[in-house]
Amino acid sequence: MEKERVLTRIRETGVVAVVRAESTDQALRITEACLAGGVNAIEVTFTVPRAHQVIADLAKRFGENEILLGAGTVLDPETARIAILEGATYVVAPSFNAETVKLCNRYRIACMPGCMTIREVVEAMESGADIIKVFPGELSGPGFIKAVKGPLPHACLMPTGGVSVDNVAEWITAGAVAVGAGSSLTAGAKTGDYAKITATAKQFVEAVKAARAKK
Repeated sequence: MEKERVLTRIRETGVVAVVRAESTDQALRITEACLAGGVNAIEVTFTVPRAHQVIADLAKRFGENEILLGAGTVLDPETARIAILEGATYVVAPSFNAETVKLCNRYRIACMPGCMTIREVVEAMESGADIIKVFPGELSGPGFIKAVKGPLPHACLMPTGGVSVDNVAEWITAGAVAVGAGSSLTAGAKTGDYAKITATAKQFVEAVKAARAKK
């Protein structure tokens, strides 16, 4: 899938599901539950056992029109390349690594490095990052998005960490192009309640739409 199309579709839905699981099977079930709820951007983190195989399995199971498949917790270009070869169409990192961004640009793969200061945001943008992951979101809050958009109105920011159904509207109103949702979305997996994940995904999608409609 073309890089521009991936970015457009992520912005349209406005929610990226951050999948951290204890097993491959659990990761697959979380993914299915999120898709059923309308969240089609799935970020499989490299904290998941055999994450590269999970990405490969998902790429085979779902078509491009069904899923936006990404890799998360990517700390270096070597891991990014593995993820890309297995089918990841975007790469997300908890921190900014210039070589990882460079590799993603080489293969025209969307890259979203994590930043927490205005200096990191600028450096990541200068290196060619497509979306800046504001991380950890719970430490900065929506006010950080609004503050950065002052001098950098063209910055594409996506908070992850501390984002919930209750506060997602605040992030969108502050200027986030999308949000990353982890445990607040996937918590049901711990008790095997995947229906809860689907219900929460629907709430996230609706909350984002409602917030955008008010802007």
